[in-house]
Amino acid sequence: MIFGFLKPPPLSPRLTRLRETVLLNTLTPLELKIVDGLMHERRYLAGEIIFDEGEEGQALYLVTAGHVQISRTVNGVPEIITELSPGAFFGDLALLDNSPRTAQARAWDDCELAVFFRADFMSLMETDAVIGYKISLALARHIGARLRERMSIDAPHMEVL
Repeated sequence: MIFGFLKPPPLSPRLTRLRETVLLNTLTPLELKIVDGLMHERRYLAGEIIFDEGEEGQALYLVTAGHVQISRTVNGVPEIITELSPGAFFGDLALLDNSPRTAQARAWDDCELAVFFRADFMSLMETDAVIGYKISLALARHIGARLRERMSIDAPHMEVL
């Protein structure tokens, strides 16, 4: 192969897992390494609370191993919203504002998460607008998809203005 020296080195297993998420799948290998350098790895034991409903949101979480259960309290009764697997992310609104968490996140089994704090994201937006743009666009698409899904569920009960 004549131009074999131009081939980028293979991604580490961690970077490969991060790249598989919808949030980061448009990043180049170099951009991915930059973002990975800003993320903090956290491990949680089965049943451990990652964050509670009502807490101030400070970070987005990417599931890299294990499973996370998202639930909220409705009329005093816990209601499971979803269970997330590796590749999924949650807490995304925390990157945009510091409003209270609307649900609880709990480790369903032993899990590993890559944590992206809002302060680091805001700093990245100032220092590398291209990466910030790519992540912001992925967030907007993800939030928009959730909103459309929610509206389709509530559509029969919604009043059109």
